[in-house]
Amino acid sequence: MKKGFTMIELIFVIVILGILAAVAIPRLTATRDDAVISKLAANLSTLVSDAGSYYTSQGLTKWQAVTWPLLTNVQLQGSASDMSSATGDIQTNTAYMNADASHSCFTITTTVDGNMTVANGSDTSSVICIGAQSLAKDLVKTHTFGGVGITR
Repeated sequence: MKKGFTMIELIFVIVILGILAAVAIPRLTATRDDAVISKLAANLSTLVSDAGSYYTSQGLTKWQAVTWPLLTNVQLQGSASDMSSATGDIQTNTAYMNADASHSCFTITTTVDGNMTVANGSDTSSVICIGAQSLAKDLVKTHTFGGVGITR
Protein backbone atom coordinates (compact mmCIF):
# COMPACT_ATOMS: atom_id res chain seq x y z
CA MET A 1 0.00 0.00 0.00
CA LYS A 2 1.30 3.43 -0.96
CA LYS A 3 1.58 6.19 1.63
CA GLY A 4 0.35 9.73 0.79
CA PHE A 5 -2.71 11.85 0.32
CA THR A 6 -5.48 11.11 -2.10
CA MET A 7 -6.72 13.74 -4.51
CA ILE A 8 -9.99 14.11 -2.55
CA GLU A 9 -8.11 14.80 0.68
CA LEU A 10 -6.01 17.49 -1.02
CA ILE A 11 -9.10 19.15 -2.51
CA PHE A 12 -10.77 19.24 0.91
CA VAL A 13 -7.70 20.85 2.47
CA ILE A 14 -7.55 23.49 -0.29
CA VAL A 15 -11.27 24.26 0.09
CA ILE A 16 -10.93 24.63 3.87
CA LEU A 17 -7.91 26.94 3.47
CA GLY A 18 -9.85 29.01 0.94
CA ILE A 19 -12.78 29.42 3.34
CA LEU A 20 -10.45 30.46 6.17
CA ALA A 21 -8.73 33.01 3.91
CA ALA A 22 -12.07 34.42 2.79
CA VAL A 23 -13.01 34.99 6.43
CA ALA A 24 -9.63 36.34 7.60
CA ILE A 25 -8.72 38.84 4.84
CA PRO A 26 -11.64 41.28 5.36
CA ARG A 27 -10.94 41.29 9.10
CA LEU A 28 -7.30 42.23 8.45
CA THR A 29 -8.38 45.13 6.23
CA ALA A 30 -10.78 46.40 8.89
CA THR A 31 -8.02 46.18 11.50
CA ARG A 32 -5.75 48.34 9.34
CA ASP A 33 -8.51 50.93 8.89
CA ASP A 34 -9.11 50.99 12.66
CA ALA A 35 -5.40 51.58 13.22
CA VAL A 36 -5.35 54.54 10.80
CA ILE A 37 -8.49 55.98 12.42
CA SER A 38 -6.95 55.74 15.89
CA LYS A 39 -3.71 57.27 14.64
CA LEU A 40 -5.52 60.26 13.09
CA ALA A 41 -7.54 60.91 16.25
CA ALA A 42 -4.46 60.60 18.47
CA ASN A 43 -2.45 62.91 16.21
CA LEU A 44 -5.22 65.52 16.33
CA SER A 45 -5.31 65.33 20.12
CA THR A 46 -1.51 65.69 20.23
CA LEU A 47 -1.65 68.69 17.88
CA VAL A 48 -4.18 70.53 20.05
CA SER A 49 -2.17 69.73 23.18
CA ASP A 50 1.10 70.86 21.55
CA ALA A 51 -0.47 74.11 20.39
CA GLY A 52 -1.86 74.86 23.85
CA SER A 53 1.47 74.09 25.50
CA TYR A 54 3.37 76.23 23.00
CA TYR A 55 1.03 79.19 23.43
CA THR A 56 1.16 78.90 27.22
CA SER A 57 4.96 78.76 27.29
CA GLN A 58 5.77 81.28 24.54
CA GLY A 59 2.89 83.73 24.53
CA LEU A 60 1.10 85.62 21.79
CA THR A 61 4.18 87.28 20.28
CA LYS A 62 5.90 83.98 19.50
CA TRP A 63 2.56 82.39 18.47
CA GLN A 64 2.17 84.93 15.68
CA ALA A 65 5.49 83.95 14.10
CA VAL A 66 5.78 80.20 14.75
CA THR A 67 5.96 77.65 11.95
CA TRP A 68 4.18 74.30 12.03
CA PRO A 69 7.34 72.17 12.54
CA LEU A 70 8.29 74.27 15.59
CA LEU A 71 4.80 73.98 17.03
CA THR A 72 4.37 70.20 16.79
CA ASN A 73 5.87 66.98 15.48
CA VAL A 74 2.51 65.83 14.09
CA GLN A 75 2.72 65.42 10.32
CA LEU A 76 0.44 67.93 8.60
CA GLN A 77 -0.07 68.67 4.93
CA GLY A 78 0.27 72.07 3.32
CA SER A 79 -2.76 71.54 1.11
CA ALA A 80 -5.73 69.22 1.02
CA SER A 81 -4.83 67.83 -2.39
CA ASP A 82 -1.23 66.77 -1.87
CA MET A 83 0.97 65.31 0.84
CA SER A 84 3.54 68.14 1.04
CA SER A 85 4.37 68.97 4.63
CA ALA A 86 3.02 72.12 6.21
CA THR A 87 6.17 74.15 6.86
CA GLY A 88 5.05 77.76 6.72
CA ASP A 89 3.98 80.29 9.30
CA ILE A 90 0.86 79.05 11.09
CA GLN A 91 -0.80 82.45 10.62
CA THR A 92 -0.67 82.34 6.84
CA ASN A 93 -1.18 78.65 6.11
CA THR A 94 -4.11 76.41 6.84
CA ALA A 95 -2.90 72.88 7.49
CA TYR A 96 -4.63 69.62 6.71
CA MET A 97 -4.54 66.23 8.40
CA ASN A 98 -5.06 63.60 5.74
CA ALA A 99 -5.48 59.85 5.81
CA ASP A 100 -3.74 59.70 2.43
CA ALA A 101 -3.34 61.85 -0.68
CA SER A 102 -7.01 61.73 -1.59
CA HIS A 103 -8.69 61.99 1.83
CA SER A 104 -8.65 65.30 3.72
CA CYS A 105 -10.00 64.40 7.18
CA PHE A 106 -9.35 67.57 9.21
CA THR A 107 -8.62 71.24 8.51
CA ILE A 108 -6.62 73.23 11.06
CA THR A 109 -6.75 77.02 10.88
CA THR A 110 -5.09 79.43 13.29
CA THR A 111 -5.62 83.12 13.91
CA VAL A 112 -3.32 85.86 15.14
CA ASP A 113 -5.07 86.18 18.48
CA GLY A 114 -4.17 82.67 19.66
CA ASN A 115 -7.15 80.67 18.40
CA MET A 116 -6.97 77.41 16.51
CA THR A 117 -10.01 76.05 14.73
CA VAL A 118 -10.22 72.34 13.98
CA ALA A 119 -12.89 71.48 11.43
CA ASN A 120 -13.92 68.34 9.60
CA GLY A 121 -12.21 68.10 6.24
CA SER A 122 -13.77 68.01 2.83
CA ASP A 123 -13.88 64.21 2.61
CA THR A 124 -17.22 62.94 3.86
CA SER A 125 -17.23 59.60 2.07
CA SER A 126 -14.06 57.88 3.29
CA VAL A 127 -14.59 55.26 6.00
CA ILE A 128 -11.31 56.33 7.60
CA CYS A 129 -12.23 60.04 7.71
CA ILE A 130 -15.74 59.34 8.99
CA GLY A 131 -14.34 57.12 11.74
CA ALA A 132 -11.63 59.62 12.72
CA GLN A 133 -14.11 62.53 12.73
CA SER A 134 -16.46 60.51 14.94
CA LEU A 135 -13.66 59.53 17.32
CA ALA A 136 -12.31 63.09 17.59
CA LYS A 137 -15.65 64.94 17.61
CA ASP A 138 -14.81 66.66 20.93
CA LEU A 139 -11.73 68.27 19.33
CA VAL A 140 -13.59 69.67 16.32
CA LYS A 141 -14.14 73.23 17.54
CA THR A 142 -12.33 76.51 18.08
CA HIS A 143 -9.65 76.21 20.74
CA THR A 144 -8.86 79.51 22.49
CA PHE A 145 -5.40 79.51 24.00
CA GLY A 146 -5.18 83.23 24.82
CA GLY A 147 -7.58 85.69 26.32
CA VAL A 148 -7.98 88.97 28.11
CA GLY A 149 -7.61 87.31 31.51
CA ILE A 150 -4.11 86.03 30.79
CA THR A 151 -1.26 88.31 31.76
CA ARG A 152 2.49 87.82 31.61
